[in-house]
Parts: sequence; structure tokens; C-alpha cells
Amino acid sequence: MNAQSHKETRGFQTEVKQLLHLMIHSLYSNKEIFLRELVSNAADASDKLRFEALTQPELLEGGAPLRIRIEADPAARTLTIDDNGIGLSRDEAIAHLGTIAKSGTAEFLKNLSGDQKKDSNLIGQFGVGFYSAFIVADQVDVYSRRAGLPASEGVHWSSHGEGEFEVETIDKPERGTRIVLHLKEGEEGYTDGWQLRSLIKKYSDHIGLPIELQKEHHGEEADKPATPEWETVNRANALWTRSKSEITDEEYKEFYKHIAHDPADPLAWTHNKVEGKLEYTSLLYTPGRAPFDLYHRDAPKGLKLYVQRVFIMDQAEQFLPLYLRFIKGVVDSNDLPLNVSREILQSGPVIDSMKSALTKRSLDMLEKLAKDQPEAYAGFWKNFGQVLKEGPAEDFNNREKVAGLLRFASTHDASGEQSVALADYIGRMIEGQDKIYYLTGESFQQVKDSPHLEVFRKKGIEVLLMTDRIDEWLMSYLHEFDGKSFVDIARGDLDLGKLESEEDKKAQEEVAKTKEALVTRLKTALGEDVAEVRVSHRLTDSPAILAIGEQDLGLQMRQILEASGQKVPDSKPVFEFNPAHPLIEKLDAEADSGRFNDLAHVLFDQAALAAGDSLKDPAGYVRRLNKLLLELSA
Repeated sequence: MNAQSHKETRGFQTEVKQLLHLMIHSLYSNKEIFLRELVSNAADASDKLRFEALTQPELLEGGAPLRIRIEADPAARTLTIDDNGIGLSRDEAIAHLGTIAKSGTAEFLKNLSGDQKKDSNLIGQFGVGFYSAFIVADQVDVYSRRAGLPASEGVHWSSHGEGEFEVETIDKPERGTRIVLHLKEGEEGYTDGWQLRSLIKKYSDHIGLPIELQKEHHGEEADKPATPEWETVNRANALWTRSKSEITDEEYKEFYKHIAHDPADPLAWTHNKVEGKLEYTSLLYTPGRAPFDLYHRDAPKGLKLYVQRVFIMDQAEQFLPLYLRFIKGVVDSNDLPLNVSREILQSGPVIDSMKSALTKRSLDMLEKLAKDQPEAYAGFWKNFGQVLKEGPAEDFNNREKVAGLLRFASTHDASGEQSVALADYIGRMIEGQDKIYYLTGESFQQVKDSPHLEVFRKKGIEVLLMTDRIDEWLMSYLHEFDGKSFVDIARGDLDLGKLESEEDKKAQEEVAKTKEALVTRLKTALGEDVAEVRVSHRLTDSPAILAIGEQDLGLQMRQILEASGQKVPDSKPVFEFNPAHPLIEKLDAEADSGRFNDLAHVLFDQAALAAGDSLKDPAGYVRRLNKLLLELSA
């Protein structure tokens, strides 16, 4: 079959149709992003060729220097972006240009809001940068050939950005990809050399290979050279290899946007060169917002890995622990072999040493952000706080450092914001306090009104209020901070130590002795529902609460296990009552055993509800409550 005759028309994936409609009809707030995305794609294609050529040098096809060329034709109203990178085969062109290959298609479309500026910011993040060409073009032609394929297996892909695209096999002597944009009326400005230079300097100056524009000649036609002359517009050296003093904040920000495909500025960055026993350079960033797939287990994560400035892989996850998976950046090593693979990266003294150092640098970056820009850190915490809470369980060596970065709500702040650092809490401890008190629950509203807090309010003791699903699990690994141990105020028999006087303790013991008979009656009435019944020292206003056994799972952990289909160990709560409460006094005076039993169960169920738990027998609770209400109204 003649190569030119192999032509077909295909339909776009449904999601691409929706996306193209958005591009063509909605995104006018920042049109110039199309050039940033197409240049970034061309740079990625060159990186991929460098990597594959490590084991298949024949792919370089003679070794012509890698570069990106941009050519404008004002008369034809076209703009061409040409690279000599890895290129596309026919099947790859159909697969990559006809579908959104990324796993987050549904999330991408769900995130589209109709707000032009916000939606344009999603484009690169979701791996759909190529389609941004249709913001300014009413036809896009792609001519490509994958390195290693014969010239007769080139491919021409063409579309008007509607429901279909055409693809045909062509002859293409050079490897790589040439994208021709047929600009819409009114978009002729993108053929202007001065504007193109400005956009390349703005968005792509950091890219580590030459971006070339055709030289402009302003004299007579006869003075033009027979063959085009090209000039490099960008610096064309890897940004991380330059001295920190030479790099502006804007350059750092643009480089982040390139590697993270995130148009928002990063919150912070750290750039370091290590020399000595190990030699490597790292440039790490803290993003300003969370990616859509932060909690997807199979989501790509990790740093871009270079060895001696040769790109090796996009997501090298071995250099940072999982709880720092949001950190973006580049690591360039002189101590790894050029043929490094994911298997080689799994372990070894070089990898372990780099991981330890990069983890510390990342945590130092976050500490500095928290200290110097507390408002920015508060935004970071809202986006990534729950991920950082995985740290104490995963990273024993840095447990104290991670704990210092954690933020919680507390009784000190009625807003419910997670803004309290452990160091702040310790700084506000009252005289005689040597423990950090906390309470977990389902919501801030539930924990802030919990009866467990009553004695702490009375004594002016601050309590951390933890409402994230991960918190109880976190605290099972975080036992102390700065020499102060943590105490769950809903667990075990509360002992306030030096915060209670000897007189208070003696008075509590005397009250407990006078209520021994009531304890026995309650234990008989509640039976198998409770592990123990005792007089409470926690309560000042409520009649009763349920405490958790020292070794038992709390409500959060039980719910996590149940949601994952795991068996939850049997446990029973401790029923504590307030001997001074009028309802308890009435209960103590109740002679009728049936009525006593009903009152005891109503108090037990109310305590369960106050703790955020569900009732085992809701119908029984309603029946008993209605019975008591009828007796009151009789």
C-alpha cells in the first residue's frame, strides 16, 4: 500500500469533545498559555529521546543537536512549533491526540466551573496541554515520526477541533514532531517575532535546550539568506545547574510551572548543591494547591530524575517518603549510573543517603514557610495537612520534626480552624501542666461541646480538638512532643496529676465511696453494654459520659476498619456518671427497678450520642424516652 493512501477519519473520545468545546468557546482570559504548553510538550519529547537513546543510541539518527524551532508565517497566518525529539508513531498519534489518556478524566471535567481564568489553569495540570492549541487555531496539523521508524512511517494528524480528526501515513525524513497552527482571525499577533520572543522568555526561558526563532530581516528581499537562519531565544541551560544568585524568583516560579504542569505559583522552594562524598543538585518546591489525584494510590508522584543532566525518569518516587508526595522538583545526580532503572533505585546506600537528605530539606523548607509566612502555611495546611499527618507513622527518624509542622483546632480558638502548633500549645500550658491533652471526634461541633471537656474548661486547660478521620491513627504513633506526653481525655481513668490538689483527690474518693451502691445498681442495669461503671471526675454539667478503655479502639479507628471491611475487635465503654447532677440524684433515689432500668439506659444512650456514636438499639431508646415523657405528663 502506498504510504500516502493510508488515510482515515476518526471521532474524538467524548471527553475530548467536551474539552475542545471549552477551549474553543470559553477560554479567552489567558490565550497565550497555548505556547507554554506546546513548548513544554516539545521539551518533554526531547527528554524522552535522550533517555531511550541511552540504551538505543541509533534513535539519535546521526546525533543532530536537540532543539525546538518556532516559525511564524504572517501571510499564511500560521505558527509552527517543531522539535526533533522522540516523535509519535501512527498508533501513538491516534491514542494520545484523540483521547485524554490521564486517569483523571472524570475529575478534570468535574472541576470545570465555567470560570474562564480558573478553567484555563487546569489545562496543563491534567495533561491536556496539546488541546490548548485550539484556543487560537481553527485548524491544527501535526506531522510526526517516531525515532527508529523508517521515513515512510510518518504520520499526519489534522483536526478543526470539532468532532473528528483525520490521520494518514506520510513520508517524513526527520524524526520528531511539527505542529502547524492555522490561526483564527484576530490572532495574527502570535506571528509577530517580538511577541513570540517575549512569551518564550516569560514562560520557557528555563528549558534546558535551545528554543530557536527564525531571524528577521528588515532590509531588501535580496538581502535574505537562501536558507533560514535561526537564533536561540532562551538561555538553553538547565536552571538547576546555574548559581542561585543568578536565578530570579520569577525564573524559579516559571520552572516550577513547567515541571509540575501547574500554572499557580509555588509557595516555597529550596535549591541546593551537595559536594563531597555524594554529588548531586536538588531543586524542591512546595505547591500552592493540591493536585486532583493527591489521594489516588496509583497516582504519579516523585521527583524528576536527571543523571549528569541527562533526563532519566519523570516520577522517581524513591527519593522522598510517601507523606511528602506533594513535593515537586528535580534531582540531578553524579553518583548514579546513566542506565539507572526503577529497580536499581529501590535501595542502596546512595539512594538512602539522598532520600534522607532530601526529606530533611523538604521539612526545613516547610518549617521556614511556617515561620516566615504563617498565612501561606495556613493555606498549605488546608491542602496538604492530612497527607503530612501520615508522617509520624512512616518516618520515625523525623517524627518530632513532622510533629512540629502539624496544626490542630483547640479550645483556645472558637473558630475551629486547624491553626494551633504543638509549640504554641506548650507555650500556653498552665502552671503544673506537663501533658498535652486532646480529644478526637467526627466534627468540630461535636467535640467542642463534648462533656469530656467540662473539667478542662473549669480549670482553664487547653485541649486539642482532632476531627480528621486520620487523627486517632496518627496519635497511636505520636506519643510525645518536646518531652510532653499526649493524653486522650476520653480514654481510661482521667488523672490530672499536679493539676488537682490533694484535697480535691480526697474529696473525690469520699464521694465515690458514698455512691458504691449506685455503681452496683447501674452495673446490674446496663449489664453487658458496659465494661465498668464509675463515678466521674471529668463532669461539671452533664449527667454521664462514655469513656474508652486504655487499650480499646476509638470511634474513628472503628469506623475506618468497618469502612474497609475489616473485623472490628469487640470492646465495651466505661460508663461514668456525675454524682452532683440532678438526674443522677433522681436516679439514685428511684426505688422502682423497672423505671431505674429505663432511666439508666436513656442516660447511657444519651452519652453515646454525645460521643458521636450511633445507638445499637434506637427503637429501644425512643420507646423508653416516650414512656418517661408520658409519665411526666400524666
